[in-house]
Amino acid sequence: MNPRLSSLAQAVRSALSRTGRGLARVTSAGAGRVFAARTGLVLLAGIGLAGYALVKHPPVQTVAPGELAVRTNVLTGGATAASAGTVFLVPGLHELHRYPLRDQVYRPADSATADGAAPFQSVEGLSLGVDLSVRYALDPARVAAMSRDLPADLGKDVVQPAVQGVIFKVFTRYTVREIFSSRRAEIQQQIEAELRPRLAADGILLRSVQMGKVDLPPDYRAGMDRLLAEELATEKMQYTLQLKEKEVQQTALEAEAQKVRREKNAEASARETLIAAQAQEEAMKHVLPFKQKQIEQRSLEAEADKQTRIKGAEASAQARRIESQGEADSRQKLADAEVYRLQKVGQANAEQMAKEGALITRHPLLIQKTLADKLSDKIQVIIAPPPANGDFIGSALVGGMQRTAAVTPQQPQEAGEAQ
Repeated sequence: MNPRLSSLAQAVRSALSRTGRGLARVTSAGAGRVFAARTGLVLLAGIGLAGYALVKHPPVQTVAPGELAVRTNVLTGGATAASAGTVFLVPGLHELHRYPLRDQVYRPADSATADGAAPFQSVEGLSLGVDLSVRYALDPARVAAMSRDLPADLGKDVVQPAVQGVIFKVFTRYTVREIFSSRRAEIQQQIEAELRPRLAADGILLRSVQMGKVDLPPDYRAGMDRLLAEELATEKMQYTLQLKEKEVQQTALEAEAQKVRREKNAEASARETLIAAQAQEEAMKHVLPFKQKQIEQRSLEAEADKQTRIKGAEASAQARRIESQGEADSRQKLADAEVYRLQKVGQANAEQMAKEGALITRHPLLIQKTLADKLSDKIQVIIAPPPANGDFIGSALVGGMQRTAAVTPQQPQEAGEAQ
């Protein structure tokens, strides 16, 4: 119940109890107040009836999510659909019916096994169980229009009879083997095709039909197992025979292919030999003239080489003669140049000696200076006795001045002879 309605009912009960206690006090006060007591009783009865009506028929009700509420007018018969939220009702005038909008699933449990309470029947008359799941939901657009005709329990009163009437009829069209293995998808589609319009007529949408495990009778299952085993053996024998036949055909085809391959190889080899012979014959037609031309070319090359060598030898001999003549002329020129050089060098030496002799005659001390210059980088200290006549200290090493003066006049005469 709504909490607000509960608090309102509690307040009505407390008011009625307080009114009853007040009336009791009024009645005990005296008989003069009988009229007031009767009036209070009437008011008390009216308040009680009003509280009872509010408790039994609350004016405000809540519709939960996933539900659809239909408010029906008792007087006019009109119906209004309301989704999740709050719905206002007039007590005694409106009635509220709730319907679930979520998908619901119906499973015929009595028909799930072959030995159940209501097993299905095949075309052979054998009992079998099938695990079926029928998923459905109410059509929100049609609930308001069909609310007066819909029963309280849709699953038991509408869905179950429709499903039972369709699936029993569909299964009786097929054999157990077809239901078990070969035509399951077709059976499922046929059940959906026949069940959808029947449920749609009652405002119910069929979502899907799922067909699960099929429970066969024990005797039939044993016979089916034996039959399947025999069929498997027969199929195995057929496959074995087909395999043998294919192997024979394969062997024949391989032999034929080997024969054709050998013939083709022989033809190809003969054709290759013939082509090679023809090619060699054609090549010889070009090779023989080529060989003849090679012989002629080599003879011409040998003759040309001979002439080249002769010309080379003649040119080499002539070059050697020219080289020898040139070498003789060069040696003569070198000899003449050497003689001329020696003459000039002798003349220059004689002139230089004449000049030096004349210079020394005029300046005798140049001998000492020259000696000192020659010895300066070799001798650092010279020990010699000082001359008695006070001359240069090196006069004792090179001789006296008189002998130098005596020798000096002869140098110009010797120089004139040399010239």
